[in-house]
Amino acid sequence: EWLEGDRHSRLKMDDAPWSASKIMRRGSKHVLWLLLAFLTGLTFVGYFSPITDLTARIFSLGWGGWELFWVGFFTVATYGNAGFMREQVCLYMCPYARFQSVMFDHNTLIVSYDEERGEPRGKGAKKKQADAENSLGDCIDCGMCVQVCPTGIDIREGLQYECITCAACIDACDDVMDHIHKPRGLIRYTTENALQHKPSKVIRPRLIGYGIALLLMGSLFMGSLYGRVPLQVDVIRDRNQLFRTTSTGEIENIYRLVILNKSQDAERYELSLEGPDGLSMETREQFTLQGGQTLNLPVTVSYDPYEVEVPSSTIWFTVRSLDDPNLEKRHESRFIAPGR
Repeated sequence: EWLEGDRHSRLKMDDAPWSASKIMRRGSKHVLWLLLAFLTGLTFVGYFSPITDLTARIFSLGWGGWELFWVGFFTVATYGNAGFMREQVCLYMCPYARFQSVMFDHNTLIVSYDEERGEPRGKGAKKKQADAENSLGDCIDCGMCVQVCPTGIDIREGLQYECITCAACIDACDDVMDHIHKPRGLIRYTTENALQHKPSKVIRPRLIGYGIALLLMGSLFMGSLYGRVPLQVDVIRDRNQLFRTTSTGEIENIYRLVILNKSQDAERYELSLEGPDGLSMETREQFTLQGGQTLNLPVTVSYDPYEVEVPSSTIWFTVRSLDDPNLEKRHESRFIAPGR
């Protein structure tokens, strides 16, 4: 609307021949959509790669391959869905309507056109003349309900799966009814039973079941928030070699720890290793992370086979906060030793 005007202006522009003004307006629209799509992709990747560092590396061309791929993927997806296909996504791709229709019954509150009150339709002089004879309904066939619909459906044809229940048709129709001095509600939220002059039931098994399901999901969500630990630790074992032997004869396993401070404040951490006697860890054991910062920490775990025999076994890496004794994260991994 900002670049091409309201619906009537856009339809007029669609029919007009190409000109410098049309190219500038259409081109500017798509440039802005691409910019918005890029910001969407950048924000999404910023959940997994620190957003401040990610943004700063735009200008130095320092993005990695996966960062380039996912920012590009979500840029293309957002532009394609929202800037190019638009309502076609709602009509043909989005599963929301199909899923929602399974949940409907005759007591469900939906956006509906009151056919009994609105039909037969009429407009202009014909409408005024027929009003005196009460042979026409309240609908003046102005088409405003269709014009404002983001998916382009005619709600007067009944409930359709393309309807996203935005209620834009209700607002448009109420404005028209105000202008012709008719009561509002020709298009309104109601139930199929109410339109057929049947009682609508509010408390019913379907609604109780959905309520219980929502309550369970809400409880699980609140529980996950309550038990959330503002620290994430992932252990990635070197898969190129199960183990390696050093020049001094020690047996080593190589790991990479990815540690994320999910809080808003800087934290000091300490790394420790739990496992069979004889294993030693070589890495930086204490470090500080700013809020939202990620650390990739290489870790070497080894033992001397001439002093102690260590079999292949489970080990645990524990990252503990030095500022909050109750904050720690423990991650299991595997130490591989050579067979006898």
